[in-house]
Amino acid sequence: MKASSDNLTVRVALGSLVVGLLVLALKGYAAYATGSIALFSDALESVVNVVTAVVALVAVRLVARPADANLPYGYHKAEYFSAVVIGIFIGIAALVILQRAWVGFNDPRPFEADPVGLTVSIVATLINVGWALVLIRTGKRQGSLSLEADGRHLMTDVLSTVAVLAGVLLAIVTGYQRLDAILAAFVAVTILWSGWQLIRQSVGGLMDAAVAPETLNTIREIISASADGAIEAHDIRTRQAGRATFVDFHLVVPGAMSVEAAHAICDSIEARLREAVPHAQVSIHVEPEYKAKHSGIVVV
Repeated sequence: MKASSDNLTVRVALGSLVVGLLVLALKGYAAYATGSIALFSDALESVVNVVTAVVALVAVRLVARPADANLPYGYHKAEYFSAVVIGIFIGIAALVILQRAWVGFNDPRPFEADPVGLTVSIVATLINVGWALVLIRTGKRQGSLSLEADGRHLMTDVLSTVAVLAGVLLAIVTGYQRLDAILAAFVAVTILWSGWQLIRQSVGGLMDAAVAPETLNTIREIISASADGAIEAHDIRTRQAGRATFVDFHLVVPGAMSVEAAHAICDSIEARLREAVPHAQVSIHVEPEYKAKHSGIVVV
């Protein structure tokens, strides 16, 4: 089951690279045919999308590798590093676009209202919409931060492209050439914000941030309902690493309970947690009753 899930994630990441190259070619032609700075900035963002797809592909292939002696907890955090790299490339692209926009604003030049170029840009945008939805859906289903981040960035690209196309048409109608440069700057600010969001999310993962409160509540409820025979559970800790969720806690059992019986309780808790929390990795430290803190989860 895990191998099938990993293969799907890798296939989707590879598809993202193919789509990125196709859209880059289409938007590059649109920018060349019209000479628009705004459409050039849109094409440059597609270069970032291709880099994003390459980094995401490398990340999901690493995550699919099993844990080994060097990395006994697995390669899950590779996705966080990939998202940081993507965010940096987005920032570089934004600075290049801002520079071009500044030059274009101070020295506005007319651009060609080429109908073929504009149509090609619209087609590229429609392709991006469809693929962004596929990436976001697959990323959420498979628990892949790289795919979901790639999809959300692509959707940001779509929104900025729609605004650019509308603005380019307005510039053509009004004849106000500086609007082209203003729109390019708008694209730069939009993708810069997108890059910041990616980096901020990744830093949380690299710092071993805890799971969301609702997930923690689910974990606590499962421990309470599945630990029949135990006394309490305390010192529950969680952390998210890519799609893996690490859970560890202390389980207090009666001092006279056999090792086999305590192990059976742990197996029951682990099985229920893995059903409710995909890719959960559970560690349980069993303690005798005199270790009870009377401050954790009382088993019902």
